[in-house]
Amino acid sequence: MARSVNSQQPLSGDPAARVLVAGASGYAGALAARLTWNHPRLELVRTTARTDAGARLDHLYPENGVPLTLEEPERLDPAGVEAAIVAYPHGASAPLVASLREAGVKVVDLSADFRLRDLDLYGRWYGEHGAPELIAEAVYGLTELNRERIREADLVANPGCYPTASVLALAPLAQAGLIEDLVIDAQSGVSGAGRAAAERLRGVVDGDDSMAYGVAGHRHRPEISQELQALGSNDAPLTFVPHLLPFDQGELVSCYARTSRPLEPGEIAELYRARYADEPFVEMVDEPPGVAAVRETNLCRIHVTVDAESGRALAFAAIDNLWKGAASQAIQNLNLMLGLPEGEGIS
Repeated sequence: MARSVNSQQPLSGDPAARVLVAGASGYAGALAARLTWNHPRLELVRTTARTDAGARLDHLYPENGVPLTLEEPERLDPAGVEAAIVAYPHGASAPLVASLREAGVKVVDLSADFRLRDLDLYGRWYGEHGAPELIAEAVYGLTELNRERIREADLVANPGCYPTASVLALAPLAQAGLIEDLVIDAQSGVSGAGRAAAERLRGVVDGDDSMAYGVAGHRHRPEISQELQALGSNDAPLTFVPHLLPFDQGELVSCYARTSRPLEPGEIAELYRARYADEPFVEMVDEPPGVAAVRETNLCRIHVTVDAESGRALAFAAIDNLWKGAASQAIQNLNLMLGLPEGEGIS
């Protein structure tokens, strides 16, 4: 159902920043535009798209109710913009981010271009980098782990959806140095493949198929490994296999970790409760979570236990891949960068 369209944003007082959303014709970019438009302190002034330029955003996505016309990125002038959410694919994002940063614009980038801190590693997975001089400046935007650094950042690399769920599911074990071997079985709705790819996967979209993909190596695996090691985990072997399932959005990761010492269910539960007790967007639950309960929220729901037979630690996390896995996490990060309450516009 289409949302009612307001020609004026529902701002509360003076805006904290005038915001550009670049790449607003894709799923994540369109949602970022919607969340910015409905945010009480962010003024959405520009939207761009490499495709569909000239179209009204609320004609492409009536459910989002954003009455702005998509501009051609080649004509983008950052004057009058203080902050930007960039939702371009990897490779295409870096040059735009560089031009925005040169103009003094704070940026949250949804692509992979600034997530990996090793330039050679980036090259192996994505090719030549378009702005390598900015890698050291970028802060990895998993808010629950890097909150204070994000507050001071001018460039934030929004995590991938699979790494968001996986790293949150495993962070307490990684910080305790308990992971020796790890398997992640990751499942996403078809929107995780992106707008263009989702059109090609009509069998999955229509609910009569599912599939594993990226089994020879998925580009989110090095990102997950990087962040677990940054938390203090050793370089544990990691098997990561993603799947597309027949629903439109949502994501569930099931993580199976062999630990360096035996854990009891009560001990691992307390480890997680202590780590996430003060996190507004992480909920510990008593049963493995499903994706429906977190749909269109910025929440990550986590359940942990120990398998009595194998002794493996089991961690399950559910998020909405377009929200916490992309657009609402971008707003969470931008709020911090602008000195706003972290949950404003997404709670």
